[in-house]
Amino acid sequence: AAMALDNGLARTPPMGWLHWERFLCGTDCAGHPGRCVSEQLFVEMADRMAAEGWRDAGYEFLCIDDCWMAPTRDGQGRLRADPERFPGGIRRLADYVHSKGLKLGIYSDVGDKTCAGFPGSYGHYELDAQTFASWGVDLLKFDGCNSGSLEQLAEGYRRMSLALNKTGRSIVYACEWPFYVRPMQQPNYTEIKQYCNHWRNFYDVYDSWNSIKSILEWTALHQDSIVKIAGPGGWNDPDMASTATPLVIGNFGLSWDQSVTQMAMWAIMAAPLFMSNDLRHISPEAKCLLQNKEVIAINQDPLGRQGYRILKDKTFELWERPLSGRAYAVAVLNQQEIGGPQNFTFSLTFLGNGLACNPACSVRQVLPASRDWGVYSWISSLSVEVNPTGTVLLKV
Repeated sequence: AAMALDNGLARTPPMGWLHWERFLCGTDCAGHPGRCVSEQLFVEMADRMAAEGWRDAGYEFLCIDDCWMAPTRDGQGRLRADPERFPGGIRRLADYVHSKGLKLGIYSDVGDKTCAGFPGSYGHYELDAQTFASWGVDLLKFDGCNSGSLEQLAEGYRRMSLALNKTGRSIVYACEWPFYVRPMQQPNYTEIKQYCNHWRNFYDVYDSWNSIKSILEWTALHQDSIVKIAGPGGWNDPDMASTATPLVIGNFGLSWDQSVTQMAMWAIMAAPLFMSNDLRHISPEAKCLLQNKEVIAINQDPLGRQGYRILKDKTFELWERPLSGRAYAVAVLNQQEIGGPQNFTFSLTFLGNGLACNPACSVRQVLPASRDWGVYSWISSLSVEVNPTGTVLLKV
């Protein structure tokens, strides 16, 4: 029997925009028309993504999260969009998104209700998969609320994977499977990758430095079990507040240096790059960071290896990610939250088990600003100045 996720998708980490963290479950379109989860919101974001360089930078998915549905299914048992907030239904929205050269993502839940209490897919997996395919959906984020037993949860994720494959439409499948399993048992990542294109590992991201910091620490502590499974077709989401751990760059909670850290570290971790911000109101600096071609190229590197922490020294962390062409991405993160810039010096023999710079290598700084550092021998040391809560991203 066919069991693997045989959709050939997500050969590199998916990229796009999603409404959850920034817009949450906003349903008051009368009181706050620019902030509610509605057809209008997604049309306006699609327009911005196509016109302002986001699509061309690689951000191709426009993703709807929870709260898009009507409170009940229709007379045939099918999911339907809230008729007031999505007057044209999801099919019309998908057609519009596709006309802009973008792809549409949608949300459902493995249980009988979504996390916000809307109808879930339990008992309707095949019907819902067919419905999404008929609407022209390109990605499904499948949440894990209200799912009953662990076996019921696992069976639901398996069944929806097979149901999506059966539709014949290419639909990226984003799961929350390991996040809901982990409190009770160690997730079986080998099995999860057979069914899912990417999967949630940790709590929802918040628009705060503490949230980013906790995600990085969790990832480092669990890297022995999660790094080896990531690769073309299946990726770790550091968390999955929606289809992925959103990039909250351009919102309210991060300083500039912390924004640089999130962008750099999500590239190192080969994380799906989904922004959750308001593209109608974003600073030129945040836009430039999010569209940085060199950072995106590291995230999208075709070798598909996830990076990992190789050294922790007081407030400093050294991370590396193997890239194609025998290159490495290297991040120097300064966790200190007091004082001014600090210097961190390390030997290039630390990198790639001593092979990254053997016998010599060129070093280029990618973030926070782009510049060449020149050529070094494998026994050289690098001294890097890093601002508090900041990161210097290098390509070696």
